[in-house]
Amino acid sequence: MKIIICGAGQVGWQIARQLSGESNDVAIVDNNPVLVRRATDALEVQGVVGFASHPNVLAEAGAAEADMIIAATHSDEVNMVTCQVAHSVFDVTRKIARLRAQAYLDPEFRELFGREHMPVDVVINPEHEVARAALRRFAAPSTFDVQDFLDSSVRLAGISLDADCPVLNTPLRQLTELFSSLKAIVVGVRRGGKLFSPDPGDQLFEGDQIYVVSETSDLGRTLAIFGKPLAKQERVVVIGAGNVGLTVARALENQPERVRVKVIERDRTRAETAADLLERTIVLHGDGMDSDLLAEAGIARADAVLAVTDDDKTNLLTAVRAKALGCKISIALVNDPSLVPLLDHLGIDAHINPRATTVSSILRHVRHGRVRSIYTIGDGEAEVIEAQVLSTSPLAGRAISNIGFPEGALVGAVRKRGVFVKPTGSTELEEGDHLVIFALSKDVPEIERLLQVAVEYF
Repeated sequence: MKIIICGAGQVGWQIARQLSGESNDVAIVDNNPVLVRRATDALEVQGVVGFASHPNVLAEAGAAEADMIIAATHSDEVNMVTCQVAHSVFDVTRKIARLRAQAYLDPEFRELFGREHMPVDVVINPEHEVARAALRRFAAPSTFDVQDFLDSSVRLAGISLDADCPVLNTPLRQLTELFSSLKAIVVGVRRGGKLFSPDPGDQLFEGDQIYVVSETSDLGRTLAIFGKPLAKQERVVVIGAGNVGLTVARALENQPERVRVKVIERDRTRAETAADLLERTIVLHGDGMDSDLLAEAGIARADAVLAVTDDDKTNLLTAVRAKALGCKISIALVNDPSLVPLLDHLGIDAHINPRATTVSSILRHVRHGRVRSIYTIGDGEAEVIEAQVLSTSPLAGRAISNIGFPEGALVGAVRKRGVFVKPTGSTELEEGDHLVIFALSKDVPEIERLLQVAVEYF
């Protein structure tokens, strides 16, 4: 598959890394020669320096033969014009654009993105994706990582095991026997900085970080078993009334169960706009790091604080101060991945990575069809793959124990004809089944071979 990625920043580079590693023919375009050189030095990609919206630049990148173009530059307008040029001049079949400005996403103007006007097939809005990630965090605040699969019927949860975890030193095989009706499987364990896929005889220890795939309806029970009971989020403080904070506050207002939300925004104009748009949310104007203002917002009684300003350091410091003042759970938006190792030392419970959420959203649309989604764990340590079983796949018509999955891979969930099935070795996979597979990065190529996700598939 020939794919052109416009924009060699963090998002574009990550997409190029994953797609080029799957034997796709990838070209990356950016007007910054340093970023292009970084990509071509580290990845098997073609690099083109220039403005992605210019026809001659797209021609040099191979747009005449391209199957797809992903416009992920920092400019909405450049991304839209790039898709227009790709359509009008090169007749590229599929066009994906990252757009940040909310004005373009207003339902009143939904007709803008059509073949007759601005031919963008898929619009990705990072702020909306981050807001969804934040809401998933609220649904399971005691986890350090969370992601939905199979149309949100299955959830991946990262759980840190503390000394009071009731199932420490218990073999996973015995857990299955003790909780036979539990619709959850431990698919990954990080111990001593190393991530591995566990065997049935492996035990869990204090300090382990585990990844569990659970049916969403059974997530509360799953968390309780591992010492992380699911608590209701009745009082929430949001720091930052930008697009992310505003979207989260609106969603919390619309939840069936009443959630008391307070928003703190430093910019007066933005605070006034948020106050006008929100119906039941109290908006306070001021600095989220101000202890007095946090006290006025009732931070000591808050179940969670969500810091989503456009400054990472502000988010981290605000989350730390909120916890010090008595807030139960702190969640911070962190753009810079180099800051993530500090979270544990600072006592911050969870973070949201905009790059990871945006990349995952784009890849979900790139892999239309049999592979529906891929979620990267850690710094590329492993991937969780949602896929459909093909009739010609080596998986079809065979029990899981007879397939020969690599050592670092586990099937975490199976959906048969719309019904969740907790997989065992005897579970037989059939054409049309949907799977959620955890795989260490070194084993991803073998999983792709089993799924027959190759150039001929696309």
